[in-house]
Amino acid sequence: MVVSAALFSLMAGAVRHVSQSLHPYEIGFFRYLFGLVALIPWILYSGQATFRTRRLGLHLFRAVLALATVMFFFSAISWMPIAEATALSFTAPFFTTLGAALVLGEVVGLRRWVAVAIGFAGAMIILRPGIIAVSPPALLALASAATLAGGALAVKMLSRTETADTIVLYQTVLVLPPAMALAAAVWTTPDTETFMWLALIGALATLGQLAYVRAYAAADAAAVVPFDFSRLIFAALIGATLFDQQSDAWTWIGAAVIFGATLTVVRRKAPQTRSG
Repeated sequence: MVVSAALFSLMAGAVRHVSQSLHPYEIGFFRYLFGLVALIPWILYSGQATFRTRRLGLHLFRAVLALATVMFFFSAISWMPIAEATALSFTAPFFTTLGAALVLGEVVGLRRWVAVAIGFAGAMIILRPGIIAVSPPALLALASAATLAGGALAVKMLSRTETADTIVLYQTVLVLPPAMALAAAVWTTPDTETFMWLALIGALATLGQLAYVRAYAAADAAAVVPFDFSRLIFAALIGATLFDQQSDAWTWIGAAVIFGATLTVVRRKAPQTRSG
């Protein structure tokens, strides 16, 4: 999980760097394009069986959420400190709990509801509405957490009938066309150096996802989730070292509140995987 956190933080730093010359939508498109390139050998090996599904509509819905997650988050870290956007992304488990209760009809106990309330209070500590103006990038970071949670719920529903291979394949294939359309609207042809950075973003995202999934395969969620918060440390270091971004005390206090609330939530629910 620490390796995953480091890789995703490095990806965020690379996105921030490339965003100086490319729109986040175009960066998101290349992230999925290189993801598909990485999947081609596996698709050829697996054959047609992986494409078989009876739930294309739900796959499409999940792909829309995955696309929104990446575009929202890439936009957020292009315009705000990486550490602050990362801290706000930790609210995803609280959105998942809300969705599980409202959409899936799961029974959520008082302890988890209190944890959800405390977690969102942590987000408010970071945002401080009414004291400072809440920036659009901060709202995009929260939106990415919400769509990430929606994607996790979609995966939970799909996993009742679909294999993990089929879910991953359909997300990648279905996300690419709308991602291409968004990129076309803001297109700037990348030079050779930028293209290499885009390839690196795709590689870091893929490797980070692999490490993330393997962490959950090796241990219970309650054991590995605390280490995911090392993303905030890596993000703060990258932001400060490469982009001269300094995180204020409120970001760390709010992140600590979110961290404590998340531990309560994950001890009461199954692990989720990233939709992005």
